[in-house]
Amino acid sequence: MADQTATTSPVKLGLSVLWPAFWTALPIKLVFVLLVLATGMMQVEAKAGVAFLLLLASPVTVGAYPTLTSALDVHVAEGVGLALLFLLSIPIDIWALGLVGRTVFLERLRAQPPDRLGLILWGQSALIGAIYLPLLWFIEGIVTDTAKSITHLIMELELLKAFPVAERISVELALWGSVSAVTLLALLLFGLWLVGRFVVMRQAAKAAPASETYQALVSRWDLMRVPADQGLTLTAFTGTGVLLGLLFWAALPVTTPHPHESYKQPAAKVEPPFKPIEVLNKSEKVLTQAEAAVDALEKKAEEDAQIKGKGGKDNAAGKDAGAAKRAPATAPVKPAAAAAPATAKVAPSAPQSEKQ
Repeated sequence: MADQTATTSPVKLGLSVLWPAFWTALPIKLVFVLLVLATGMMQVEAKAGVAFLLLLASPVTVGAYPTLTSALDVHVAEGVGLALLFLLSIPIDIWALGLVGRTVFLERLRAQPPDRLGLILWGQSALIGAIYLPLLWFIEGIVTDTAKSITHLIMELELLKAFPVAERISVELALWGSVSAVTLLALLLFGLWLVGRFVVMRQAAKAAPASETYQALVSRWDLMRVPADQGLTLTAFTGTGVLLGLLFWAALPVTTPHPHESYKQPAAKVEPPFKPIEVLNKSEKVLTQAEAAVDALEKKAEEDAQIKGKGGKDNAAGKDAGAAKRAPATAPVKPAAAAAPATAKVAPSAPQSEKQ
């Protein structure tokens, strides 16, 4: 077992423990993240979303985040939900580190996993993270600011002032971004070395060597992952999932975006229910009124036509009477004996016209 520990790099040991624990605990933590966000207990800044997930997923950030917020004034999220998430992540990280740590001890180090391995790995890793991560943040910030300043001075040279704006921005980002990325990678490797050297190797040195063969160790590792009571485990997981789903859907409508109370919304008009009998009755009434109106218009048109016809006949009779009255004035003068018959013949013409 000592030979296996001596030939393994501390960086490789730290990565073999922290990286699988990262992906083992992250899906479970994301469920609680959705619940906290749905209930409105936490607000995450858009630019710090990735940093928040990394801080939450890593087991070494539980002790580092209070130091970052108090000493370096770093605020990734607001609300009581962040503290609640870190508290809920502690047992999840202990379980994930214990599962991964037993696998590493049996498969790579050929050693017997000590009791409470997950709790030991989590406690020592969180202690290292509480000290080292704020230092990493501080060093990375200084290096990034210095690289930006030097890059800005370089871009002010006469040879580079003629660059277009787009190319100028790309060159500046490539210059200071590469320096910042290399520094961050080096600091992360050093952090993995610390975890592998002072956490994993120390526990491996205290562990007893495993006497079984490699196949027996693999079988033992497989059996460790199988629960003793599978029905109880399945029931517990199913009940927990249903409970979390109900909590999520119960809290989600409260935080659904909606117009502000001061916003005047148009009054919604509720359409009355469709009643065929009433519609038919109204249609019959409308048709009856339309028929009466048409009959009235037809009668009025007939009366107007009769009035116009009578007026035309009266005008024709008036013309005939005027012509008859004008006839004696134009006739030649005759003796009285001869004029009498003429007046007798003309006189009846007036009553005849009146009859007509």
